[in-house]
Amino acid sequence: MNPILRYTATYGLLSGLATCAVLIAGFTLQDYLSAVHQLWFGYLVMLVILTFIFVGMKRYRDVERGGVIKFLPALGLGLAIAAAAGVAYALLWEVYLALTNYSFMDAYTAGILRHAKAAGLSGDALARKVAELDAMRVQYANPLYRIPETFMEILPVGLVVALLSATALRFPKFLPARR
Repeated sequence: MNPILRYTATYGLLSGLATCAVLIAGFTLQDYLSAVHQLWFGYLVMLVILTFIFVGMKRYRDVERGGVIKFLPALGLGLAIAAAAGVAYALLWEVYLALTNYSFMDAYTAGILRHAKAAGLSGDALARKVAELDAMRVQYANPLYRIPETFMEILPVGLVVALLSATALRFPKFLPARR
């Protein structure tokens, strides 16, 4: 197998699996966190777990390229790993949704509504929020909307990690390969 494909598949799948597993575990906290806190928690988890991009790029540089890699090949590998992680994440999320009878969006919107009411939202503002959440629930029920949306949750974080990693790893003296 081509080394680039092997590294992309290995580290992309590891990253996608780990991200999905930790985020699913994080749903146990969903009743205790606001929607904003949940969002930040999710992106923080993705950022930490997407370090598999860095690890995969470094391993490729050290093992396959003798400790030296240029920016563009490193970036290409990083983007490929990020894309593979995004695909793995989206597919694993679909499996999770199927196993939980697609109950995520009901629980998620109920949590948002509960926090909005606790913050004092009422009357017309509450009615608008309910309508907004209902529209979001209808959109999310469509897999042609949901799957790309899920993929796009992780891809921007992966792009940033790939850029930073490619920038750092192009310098052979940055975490040099051990002989």
